[in-house]
Amino acid sequence: MKIVPIILLGGAGTRLWPVSRKNHPKQFLELTGDQTLLQATLSRLQGIDNMDCPIVLCNENHRFTAAEQLSEIYPDELGDIILEPVGKNTAPAVAIGALRALQKYDDALLLVLPADHVIKDTESFQKAVGLAAEAAKKESLVTFGIVPAKAETGYGYVKRGDPINDSLHKVAEFVEKPDLATAENYVHSGEYYWNSGMFLFDASVFLKELERFQPKMLTCCRQSLEKSVHDLDFIRLDKESFVECPANSIDYAVMEKTDNAVVVPLNAGWNDVGSWDALWEIEEKSEDGNVLRGDVVTHNSQDCLVRAEDKLVSLVGVDNLVVIETKDAVLVADKDSVQDVKEIVEKLRADKRSEAELHREVYRPWGKYDGVDVGDRFQVKRITVKPGEGTSVQMHHHRAEHWIIVSGMAEITCDDKTFLCSENQSAFIPQGSTHRIANPGKLPMEMIEVQTGSYLGEDDIVRFEDMYGRSD
Repeated sequence: MKIVPIILLGGAGTRLWPVSRKNHPKQFLELTGDQTLLQATLSRLQGIDNMDCPIVLCNENHRFTAAEQLSEIYPDELGDIILEPVGKNTAPAVAIGALRALQKYDDALLLVLPADHVIKDTESFQKAVGLAAEAAKKESLVTFGIVPAKAETGYGYVKRGDPINDSLHKVAEFVEKPDLATAENYVHSGEYYWNSGMFLFDASVFLKELERFQPKMLTCCRQSLEKSVHDLDFIRLDKESFVECPANSIDYAVMEKTDNAVVVPLNAGWNDVGSWDALWEIEEKSEDGNVLRGDVVTHNSQDCLVRAEDKLVSLVGVDNLVVIETKDAVLVADKDSVQDVKEIVEKLRADKRSEAELHREVYRPWGKYDGVDVGDRFQVKRITVKPGEGTSVQMHHHRAEHWIIVSGMAEITCDDKTFLCSENQSAFIPQGSTHRIANPGKLPMEMIEVQTGSYLGEDDIVRFEDMYGRSD
């Protein structure tokens, strides 16, 4: 029986601001190594028997980033990327994944995984998946319980019940996030695990239980998938049907109600990397207890997490700090207060500041751009276009653009003219002209764009034609 990974790409990771932002959240970031959290999630599945390509659930804004990162792990067969028109929590997402898996196979096991977790011990994880798969074939709904390393108030817990064998227990109950004293009692008892949010079960069995407890949810999900449309590499769910779907987590919708829930203990260096102190805990530290990444110099400073992306960062005579530097923002926080970083994000959103949503470097399906400088009536961007890709055919009402090719080859269309520009050549796009730039070469094309005009916002784009199906 095939095991189909259901990868959940929801979540904004606001407590990891300013590195994680709404339009480029933590699952797409290289936080702990040279792979993003999403790619590491997929890579640890390799080598498990009967493992199929994934079904990925994500939103509209993340679809191209998800596709690009998946293609690096699955270059021959991408799997399915299903676009949720609105967020409805994990139960509807898993239901859609189950229904899609049963469109492809007569029966399948589903391995449900959030895309933003860290697991250090791949071998122990794969062994636990094998144990869970055997239980799932006997119609059990399996959750992975993390063996707690300490009393933790930020996680829900799973209490184990009667043993099934040496590795499996019935689930006695799911419990909410406790206070510290209760968490200490849980850990001391040895009967409780952290609730990981990872599951494995037969697709048909899960849907049968969902129909028992949440029949409207299943009906809406089934209708939404039946009415879905294929768009490039993506499956777009029917919005009207999906909007009517009740929102609920898989725990509340099914796992806390079913009689078939079992728990497999997992002791594999798991962490959900929900905040900067969690990252400090799992990373390798210097003799002073510091975790340093980028161009960082410290003196007489201990137990700090410092991440420098663009500039030299220096620390002198401080302890227990988190210092995060990006191209457009700096965070300084006491390590014991990093849960409150989300309050900063809320203030930025209330003030309608772009730093809550976007990085200075913004990814597009054709490549990326970096907002190098901005002033009164001008803006400078460094733009990279991937080989074989190109922008939409578009027009701006309020700005003109000057393009200077730094490397590679550009094919430029301006009104009724199409021509090539190579390194050290330039082009001028007048205000109101219909234009497009593409990369016909085999190497990335880089250019400097200087915009001038009365309004320079990204919403001053009128698209006439777009190979990625985007509209205004």
